[in-house]
Amino acid sequence: MASRNRVLVPQAKEGLNRFKMESAREVGVDLKEGYNGDLTSREAGSVGGNMVKKMVEAYEQGLK
Repeated sequence: MASRNRVLVPQAKEGLNRFKMESAREVGVDLKEGYNGDLTSREAGSVGGNMVKKMVEAYEQGLK
C-alpha cells in the first residue's frame, strides 16, 4: 500500500521536517531522520499532538 502522507506544498517539506524534529525534542522523543517505526503510539502521538498545539497557538497569535 502506498503512503497517503503527502505534502501539499512541496517547498514546505523541509520546514515541516524541522518543525517535527523540534517538536520531538520538546517532548523528549528520540526522532531520527528516515524510518521511525520503532516509536510507540504514545511517542508518535505526543510529537503530532505537540505540533498541532503549536500550530493552533501560532494561529491564535495571528488573530490578535
